[in-house]
Amino acid sequence: MDALVARMQELLDDVTAAGDPARHFLGTYLRTTQAVNAAIDAGRFEDPDWVTAWDVDFAGLYLDALDAHRRDPATPPAPWRAAFRTDPAARPEAHVLLGMNAHINFDLPQSLVRVISVADFADPPLLDSRRRDHEAIDEVLAARVQAEDRELQAAGSPRTPLDRLTGGLNRTATRVLLRESRRRVWANTTVLHAARLRGPEELARRTAQLEAAAAARVADLQRSGPVLLRLAVRGFGVSLPPD
Repeated sequence: MDALVARMQELLDDVTAAGDPARHFLGTYLRTTQAVNAAIDAGRFEDPDWVTAWDVDFAGLYLDALDAHRRDPATPPAPWRAAFRTDPAARPEAHVLLGMNAHINFDLPQSLVRVISVADFADPPLLDSRRRDHEAIDEVLAARVQAEDRELQAAGSPRTPLDRLTGGLNRTATRVLLRESRRRVWANTTVLHAARLRGPEELARRTAQLEAAAAARVADLQRSGPVLLRLAVRGFGVSLPPD
């Protein structure tokens, strides 16, 4: 975790100096990672070693995509290409929302399959423990909402009267959307695991489906209009079709 935080801080310093809007999501992610690390130290997870390994693996998928984007914007996976194309003049929370969407919908199921072995999937009590630790992250994220709202304001996103009026509603909506997205993530993880059992070609095919669905979701959120309304109607996550 220390190495992960150091890598994130180094990247954040670079993109901030460059005026890259990627700093908004990366800054949020760095602070969230530090909060997860504190929760691990506080004993809030059933298997802290597994949560640490998972958190490092999961973050690495985003950091690799960001590195690829900075080398050649055409090379990251499709959901990240879409997120990184967000108008630099968009409000900071737009960059955070779209980064979260790409990371949770596309990267998270892949990371879970990588850190939950075939043997773990065959052990129902252990798999339930992994699922509970996966869900426990929601409380860490939800607890960050107010602090991150202040960070976004400081980053240049002043609050309108409507923003202030709906602040409590948005915090409640965040909890609901996180729960909904993680249910879909867990379902997509089981689909990817089933594909893994059938071989690398089937896993690659299913991962490509996930990439296309996650990219389409980011593009949908980038359309003009009421984003929160679309999220309320369609949800935050995406779903792979069952076998």
